[in-house]
Amino acid sequence: MQRLSVKKFSLATAAFLAACGGVWNDPYPSAEAGRNILYTAFVERPKHLDPVQSYTEDEITFTAQIYEPPLQYHYLKRPYVLEAATVERVPAPRYYDASGRRLPEDAEAERVAESVYELRIKPGIRYQPHPAFALDAAGQPLYLGESIAEGCQGIADFPVSSSRELVADDYIYQIKRLAHPRLHSPIFGLMSDKIIGLKELGATLQKAAKDIPSGAWVDLEPYPLQGVEKIDRYTFRIRLKGKYPQFLYWLAMPFFAPVPREADRFYSQPGMQEKNLTLDWWPVGTGPYMMTGNDPNRRMVLKKNPNYRVETYPCAGETGDREAGLLADCGKALPFIDEIVFTREKEAIPYWNKFLQGYYDASGISSDSFDQAVRVNVGGEASLTDEMEKKGIRLLTSVRASVFYMGFNLNDSVVGGMSEQSAKLRRAISIAIDQEEYISIFQNGRGLAAQSPLPPGIFGYEEGESGINPYVYDWVEGKARRKPIEEARKLLAEAGYPNGRDAKGVPLVLNLDTTSGGMGEKSRLDWLTRQFRKIDIQLVVRSTDFNRFQEKIRKGNVQLYYLGWNADYPDPENFLFLLEGKESKAGFGGENGSNYLNPEYDRLLARMKSMDNGPQRLEIVRRMLRILQHDAPWVFGFFPKSYTLDHAWLKNRKPNNVGHNTLKYQRIDVAERARLRAAWNRPLWWPLLLGGLVLLLALWPAVLGYLRRERQAALP
Repeated sequence: MQRLSVKKFSLATAAFLAACGGVWNDPYPSAEAGRNILYTAFVERPKHLDPVQSYTEDEITFTAQIYEPPLQYHYLKRPYVLEAATVERVPAPRYYDASGRRLPEDAEAERVAESVYELRIKPGIRYQPHPAFALDAAGQPLYLGESIAEGCQGIADFPVSSSRELVADDYIYQIKRLAHPRLHSPIFGLMSDKIIGLKELGATLQKAAKDIPSGAWVDLEPYPLQGVEKIDRYTFRIRLKGKYPQFLYWLAMPFFAPVPREADRFYSQPGMQEKNLTLDWWPVGTGPYMMTGNDPNRRMVLKKNPNYRVETYPCAGETGDREAGLLADCGKALPFIDEIVFTREKEAIPYWNKFLQGYYDASGISSDSFDQAVRVNVGGEASLTDEMEKKGIRLLTSVRASVFYMGFNLNDSVVGGMSEQSAKLRRAISIAIDQEEYISIFQNGRGLAAQSPLPPGIFGYEEGESGINPYVYDWVEGKARRKPIEEARKLLAEAGYPNGRDAKGVPLVLNLDTTSGGMGEKSRLDWLTRQFRKIDIQLVVRSTDFNRFQEKIRKGNVQLYYLGWNADYPDPENFLFLLEGKESKAGFGGENGSNYLNPEYDRLLARMKSMDNGPQRLEIVRRMLRILQHDAPWVFGFFPKSYTLDHAWLKNRKPNNVGHNTLKYQRIDVAERARLRAAWNRPLWWPLLLGGLVLLLALWPAVLGYLRRERQAALP
């Protein structure tokens, strides 16, 4: 009896310990173990996956893997180089004058009335499997009818899927969709000024839509578009007004990716939209990956497109790529990864911890985890901490094609105007605001002080002494050094404000309009106030909500303001147009919030826009930058740096700030990942054993009492 009771207790204790020891921290289903899956995270749920509407970074993370515009960026080469994606070659525009006569390739923009781009698709490219392509025995769409959406919650609920070849009609159909009055494409306004007939098509569709019930299909095929012409099954032409070389960059964006008419019709059926069966939710394209799971509050899944064409990893890049192992997969078929799982992470700490455990293959670095991951030396260079290096984690840094700046309103009576005196005031402030200090304090060193609006990687950006802003920096011992504060004080006096006071002794007070986010944070504003105080200028901060801030900028009711700009495409025009006279925010509602107007600058910009990259264009860009540096309509702030980490098992990663279809190039060493995950996540047995011992000691008196009672009960 005594032995039996002790045995029961021992078995119970062992079962308890075994149950506790069996806990495992892998967040993914066991069925995914050992599979060729990339695990990553997203923070903001995408609003649009329809390429006619999608325009944000958190959306293009998905759309760039699914859709294929005609062109793409070379994965490795820098500066960025366009190359063919679905077309046979990058098209060279043909130019014509107002009489229809062919002009030479170097024709001046004033002579060009029309540009023609002819694109020929590579035969044999096929769409991802999708029920919109399924046909019945008679060759008619299988899923077409009033009640087709009943009982279906996702694309997988349609048992039959099919595919077909990509043809010119698909690209033409998508270009027409830019003018769809119910889709509100963010680039319709710009493209309607460029593509011949697109504005007129928009007006025609606007009238036609009035007679079509809301939500019903608007078939675009019967509506002609003058500036887009089908030549044959694989070839089409796009005609533009005037000369616009930057159009090639737009042909690398999802806005110009093909959308098949069948998919548009399929999703326009009754009941589809109510169940999120739309292009905005379930996209269909020819890209390397297809969407198979869409729960934007939790998990998004992309799987390899079984119909993807033959495309290979590049065999050329830039200096250092071979040494970095980025050419090891030269000539191998893409994509390498079978599946991509995106998990939504709203908080930075869980995201970071899962990365350290190996459950995310790559990660950004939040402010909370920066010191744990990165150390910045005295010279400002970043390197990994010992903890990260021991894990084999790699740090990838790149300067983004973005700029943050403080603008002056040139219409303002104090900081505005084009006189030398007012320019000196703006230059004095530019010297006083220590961008390097700001980057160090508030950006964890993740930024590069701007010398002009042009960031690295954009044609016209120059390093070294030739690239500095000579009105704000000196070149000392091979480095750019901010001019001393005494120089700013001297300029301020020459501007009519010695010691920060005007001729009547009245202190100079300037107003900064801002929102509650960004520069509106108290610590940043306190720092900025101290920068102005260095030259005896009083700064008054007027904080407001975003809509009110935008309205004040639009009406020109500001003195100073902060804004930023992310490049749509890697061309100097995409930054330098921000200070074009006809882009004046107050005058024309454009993007020039400073309302800067310099006729010479505008003349050079108009000429530079239509030129190809080369020595002549570079010289014009240099002249434009010197004008801006002299006039100082902005305090050129900084170009943000991206810091990302990845594990050693993730191969072929290289930062790319303009091309987003990058996941097809990446590769995973699945076996190495499994080995390191197991090593980093071994169960800790000693707490369990210690807990069992503590439990045993706690229960031992009760066990002894029980055994005593059992023994007494057994006595005769």
